[in-house]
Amino acid sequence: LAIYDTMNHIKAPIETICVGQAASMAAILLSAGAKNKRFTLPNSRILIHQVIGEITGQATDIKIHADEILRTKERLNKILARHTGKSLSQIQKDVERDKFMTPEEAKKYGIVDKVMK
Repeated sequence: LAIYDTMNHIKAPIETICVGQAASMAAILLSAGAKNKRFTLPNSRILIHQVIGEITGQATDIKIHADEILRTKERLNKILARHTGKSLSQIQKDVERDKFMTPEEAKKYGIVDKVMK
């Protein structure tokens, strides 16, 4: 989220371009570019999914980490909803499993604005 915060802090419009693949947090950063400045190359792919984490240790520590993962999941879902124009409930449904998108699907979804030729 440090890169996302930096993108929001910069006053100049941020242009994002997917070259090859934007998966997970990279897809969120791709969507966070300035409107009409979010691009993908025609043979790229975009992947969104829920937060992934591994936890080991004592039961109380596992709960602490699980709660933090859920908090992060909610934060990232809200960010993706804000930048795509999708409802939070739609994002929650879509990220429940891996969702791969072609450039055209990512444009329709609201992650990018244009597929470069």
